[in-house]
Formats: sequence, structure tokens, C-alpha cells
Amino acid sequence: MDRKLLDILACPASRQPLAMLDAAGMDALNHAIAAGNIRRADDTAQSEPLREALLTRDRKTVYRIDDGIPVLLVEEGIATAQVEGFPKT
Repeated sequence: MDRKLLDILACPASRQPLAMLDAAGMDALNHAIAAGNIRRADDTAQSEPLREALLTRDRKTVYRIDDGIPVLLVEEGIATAQVEGFPKT
């Protein structure tokens, strides 16, 4: 993702800055998705694994990136509390 774009993006709910989700977080999240344990904020299941995602500064919410486009909709956010063993830092 373009660094200039990343610098201006913010969580639509909390207005926190966003950063790219690291490999450890992505692995934990995709493992939970594969197990069928992940739901978006609107209570729909996240059934497809993520290739890229953005994470809020407090590491509580993930927003997926589809084909290079961030999906920054509150209802599409994924709470990391659902992911057992999600890295805290």
C-alpha cells in the first residue's frame, strides 16, 4: 500500500491511525477465519482469508484490503478480541 495513503487513513469508528497488519497478526486472524470463528461488526461471517489488512493503533480492529483497496466501513471491521492468541504488540 502506498505510504502517503496509509499516512492519511484512519479508523472510521475510533479515528485512530491505521497500520498494515503484520505477518503474525495475519496468520492468527486467517487461522481463526479458517476455523469459522470470525464475524464482522455487522455479524456476518468472514469466510475468506485475508491477504492484506489494516489494524488500528490499539490493535482492536482489523479492516481488510480487497485488491489494493481498503474497506473502511464500520460494519466490515473485524474485532481482534475474537482471535485467540492475537498478538498484542
